[in-house]
Amino acid sequence: MKIVTEEQLAGHNSATYRGAIEGFLGSAAFALPASFILNRRWAYYRSLPLSLKALGVVIVVAPCVSIQAERRGLEYDREVNWTGAGRMELDRVASEADARWSGLSVKEKVADWATRHKYGIICGSWALSLAVAGAIISRDKYQSMPQKVVQARVWAQGLTIGVLLVAGALTHSQRQQALAARKAPVDHSWQTLLDEQEKERQLQKEAQLDVLPSPTGAPSS
Repeated sequence: MKIVTEEQLAGHNSATYRGAIEGFLGSAAFALPASFILNRRWAYYRSLPLSLKALGVVIVVAPCVSIQAERRGLEYDREVNWTGAGRMELDRVASEADARWSGLSVKEKVADWATRHKYGIICGSWALSLAVAGAIISRDKYQSMPQKVVQARVWAQGLTIGVLLVAGALTHSQRQQALAARKAPVDHSWQTLLDEQEKERQLQKEAQLDVLPSPTGAPSS
């Protein structure tokens, strides 16, 4: 088991804090102007109490801060704490993933990306459709504000159902690929990791032998 030093802990904390700051600045650069624009152009938003407006900003900023902080911490772990055979295995897996991605067509890349980010696409499409429908329906002068809210929600739900159907198709395709992967040859990456660990031990032994002083001759009688 590898013992983590104080310097490594400090570096990990620094990377995590840097990620949190990046997430805060990036999300605040979006959430604050969006709240300001809504406050100027939407009378219903202006009527909301300040606490609800602040909650809306926090709902956007807090997840971004947490996610980016975790990403930076994991990046630091991969770059600093993973060494030797573990680092070589990670590099090998990453190179295989890059080679697989390069071999995909544009259609396959889009499908692969959408499969890995389907929940974010569903939530984002719902929010985007709600915003677009609200902007269009708000121009209707003959409906009250509650009626406009209901209409926007109905349109957003309808568009989201379409996205859910697409996500279901992607999930089915992903399951088919998983079934095909089960029939593929067994992954022996553990054996590769053992071979790399053995090579690392051999290199360490050779380095230790090079450091040892050579004998100067037989002892005198």
